[in-house]
Amino acid sequence: MTILRSALYMPGINQKAMDKALTLDCDAVILDLEDAVSALKKDDARQLVKRQIENNDYGPKEVVVRVNDLNTKWGESDVAAVANAHIQAILVPKVSEIRDINRMVELLDAYGSELPVWIMVETPLAIINVNELACQPRVSTLVMGTSDLVTDLGAEHIEDRHNISYALQRSIMAARAFGKLILDGVHLDFRDLDSFHNICRLGRSMGFDGKTLIHPDQILVANQAFSPSEAELEKAKRLIDAWRSAQAQGSGVVELEGSLVESLHVEEAKRLLDFFSEVADRAD
Repeated sequence: MTILRSALYMPGINQKAMDKALTLDCDAVILDLEDAVSALKKDDARQLVKRQIENNDYGPKEVVVRVNDLNTKWGESDVAAVANAHIQAILVPKVSEIRDINRMVELLDAYGSELPVWIMVETPLAIINVNELACQPRVSTLVMGTSDLVTDLGAEHIEDRHNISYALQRSIMAARAFGKLILDGVHLDFRDLDSFHNICRLGRSMGFDGKTLIHPDQILVANQAFSPSEAELEKAKRLIDAWRSAQAQGSGVVELEGSLVESLHVEEAKRLLDFFSEVADRAD
């Protein structure tokens, strides 16, 4: 089971930050060659990231590199540097059409790389085309780029996010329809952890698997918000016990705490327990 409650962006030009990420409890580290690196430092960052991957073991964390758009002068060199590196995926920005994915896959194939592709969903055109983007076999994860999306829409960042709910929900639908993971976009006010917690809970209730982060202080909040609570785990155990008891007695009807239990509820309960077990194994 792939767990991505927290995916922390780390600037590819910041050696200290990338070293610190080795010890952090996030589920994924995104070494960023794009937004976090100025044009004058792109080549330096690429070499730093390459050495960082070669010389360090990030343990159970997913290591992902966000490269520059292939339409820039840095994109292809970024891919060449990490195509065969010990990472779990490559994150492609500004994906709006299938040809954007195909171009990246063709480039990876040319280097003999089978890396999965994560795609940034951050433009109005990407939202319109998200079904076609999500169904591509090489794509494993969708990452919402809500900062760019809000800007392109001429909208504002508001806590209840009703102004971009259509884009978020449409993207989640596409991810679920094609069996892909999906991460919510970053929360820019990283010092307001109460607001961040509320947004994480809202994201989980919508169906997101986790959250992309810009600061280590956000990790614990995201991990807690996108994990089942003790109450949820206890209820899952009771539900499975009740289901098994009814099955053993030949009953097709199961009731727990005033609610009817169906097979889909049992499967969800099992998923929560498996999720908790995987997280506990990582902690050990």
